Amino acid sequence: MASKLVSAFCFFSTLSLFLLQLEAAKSHSHVNPQITVMGLVYCDICSNNSFSTHSYFLPGVEVRIDCMFKAISPRTAEQISFSVNRTTNKDGIYKLEVPSVDGVECARDKAVGSTCRATLLSTSSPACTVPSFQSTSDQILTKSKQANTCIYSLNALSYRPSKRDVSLCGK
Repeated sequence: MASKLVSAFCFFSTLSLFLLQLEAAKSHSHVNPQITVMGLVYCDICSNNSFSTHSYFLPGVEVRIDCMFKAISPRTAEQISFSVNRTTNKDGIYKLEVPSVDGVECARDKAVGSTCRATLLSTSSPACTVPSFQSTSDQILTKSKQANTCIYSLNALSYRPSKRDVSLCGK
């Protein structure tokens, strides 16, 4: 079970980064932000805590993103904390672009103390309404080749149907 969750997590993380790059390529006049926080929400149709052949990404899901960044400056030890709500797009992706803030850099390691977390708020899908993975706890930080640019790719979140469809998923 744990290996399936790790495999699903790796799959979603890789897919998240790919979809972010694809979405950035579509945007012609958009300047890339220094920090991007993103993740996916899917419907776990078979209620097995993994993305299966019957699962699908959920558009229109409202997600709260809570972040805390520590400023690194010789003169101050400030923290910047915020909460924002985002709605997933047609591909089940939610994304937050954090504008440049003086003293805030990409986290180099856990000691920097910058964290982000996402929590499910509501779904627009009448077929998939029970939260499975309701809140993220871990994140993957990917640093770009550009100076001080990073992506916080959060674990995938999911809903499941209130009743399992045995004809699709078996017992």
